[in-house]
Amino acid sequence: MPPPASPPPAGGTPRRPADETPDLAEIRLQKLRQIEALGLDPWGQRFDNTRPIGDIRQLPAENFDDAKPGPKVRAAGRVVRYRTGGKLLFLEIWDQTGRVQLMIRVNKVTPQEWQVAQLLDLGDLIGVDGEFGKTKTGELTIQVETLTFLTKSLEPHPKDVFGMGDIEFRLRHRYLDMIYTPDTLRRAHQRVKIIRTIRTHLDAQGYMEVETPTLHAIAGGAAARPFETHHNALDIDLFVRIALELPLKRLLVGGLEKVYELGRVFRNEGISPRHNPEFTMLELYQAYGDYRSMMDLTEGLIVACVDALGSGRTIPFGEKTVNFEPPFQRAKYADLFLEHVGCDMADEVAVRAAARAENIELEMAPTKGAPKVAKAHVVLVQELFEDLVEEKLVGPVFVHDYPAPLCPLTKRKRETPAIAERFELYVHGMELANAYTELNDPITQEQTFTQQLAGMSEEDSMAKMDHDFIRALRHGMPPAGGLGIGIDRLVMLLTNTQTIRDVILFPLLRSEAK
Repeated sequence: MPPPASPPPAGGTPRRPADETPDLAEIRLQKLRQIEALGLDPWGQRFDNTRPIGDIRQLPAENFDDAKPGPKVRAAGRVVRYRTGGKLLFLEIWDQTGRVQLMIRVNKVTPQEWQVAQLLDLGDLIGVDGEFGKTKTGELTIQVETLTFLTKSLEPHPKDVFGMGDIEFRLRHRYLDMIYTPDTLRRAHQRVKIIRTIRTHLDAQGYMEVETPTLHAIAGGAAARPFETHHNALDIDLFVRIALELPLKRLLVGGLEKVYELGRVFRNEGISPRHNPEFTMLELYQAYGDYRSMMDLTEGLIVACVDALGSGRTIPFGEKTVNFEPPFQRAKYADLFLEHVGCDMADEVAVRAAARAENIELEMAPTKGAPKVAKAHVVLVQELFEDLVEEKLVGPVFVHDYPAPLCPLTKRKRETPAIAERFELYVHGMELANAYTELNDPITQEQTFTQQLAGMSEEDSMAKMDHDFIRALRHGMPPAGGLGIGIDRLVMLLTNTQTIRDVILFPLLRSEAK
């Protein structure tokens, strides 16, 4: 895929469509009618065999005044500069690979094409055939021999990039943002490359990509608030999935021994620089593996994505850098807790004292008139870890061996049942991946679900037992390792982007003010 193009050159100040005067829109509409009056379709027809502008610019270019003609080319793009000079017009057109100057002479095109050239506006789409070369000033240029009108833009386009600094405007007009903000287009290209690399890497290792349902009768696989909907024909309430996990594990039971899905997941929760209610997850499961297998796979997968972007293995992230040269650091949860909190995570008295020192509430808020109750020890441990440890994890670092109560779907260590075989991958305090040695014991899984559901409100995502999943486990799921990676956060990190909204083409926004 060619690299994203630079933005069009500066001109004036962009204005939002609502701010444009009716006269400007009317002028463009009048030009549309004039193009129709010439017998042309202002919305264009098929225009095959064009070359990307970026490729055209790599061709050998002779001066137009030389006797040797340049190569014949065909290009299509959006008009981003327009300059008239009597019987000579200079335009620039842009596509996702670059921009190039056009030179239109009155004696080189037909009278109708010359008329069309006079009717062009910034933002219009045209196609051209002509000779590629250089002007006297050395500007790479297509000398137009045939001009084809492809689409009329009825709304004025920004004339420069400065107004695109309004984030709200950019997000609501992502189509303009991609044209006039080069970083947005660059990230879009890089995201595609990252996802393609993930698929290629997993396919090469024998994983099979599948699709599982988006609508679930029970919201499971994570602790999150789901979006709810209703199926009219069956008259049943359904949930939009909050995770990919449980259907994929059913496929392990069915004999798909290496399986993955790249899918959209929906959680009815808050919005922040690292959270969007709709996001993309990679989940995969490998029969006869464990969380150590997943560490090796995760490391290789992320390094492959870094290498695919071609900027080396030490890359910037804000004012920091990240070195992805393997092997990644591996550290136990308990060791990090002791180092940064200053006490053993098993010491309940010391943990409560540390929580009190950090102004962490020790009691749960009452519900429905019930008295407050003390937070469970493991809840305080996790809150302290989030507050005092995560921000210090430079990484990439695999944090492994979590307290078992935090991991209801995870196999415990045989020698230490209080510890679950789980890891999370952190880079500069941001969680990128989560992996388990999967719990495949249906008896323990049902007990764990029962304990977890005790006292939960009906609104909680996992407030209902997924009996069908337990039944699937009872038919025998092989021991397995499982992995989840948040694709949007991975793209943020690898493209040096500080907010998730800039790596999702259409993030969720509030309703537009009228």
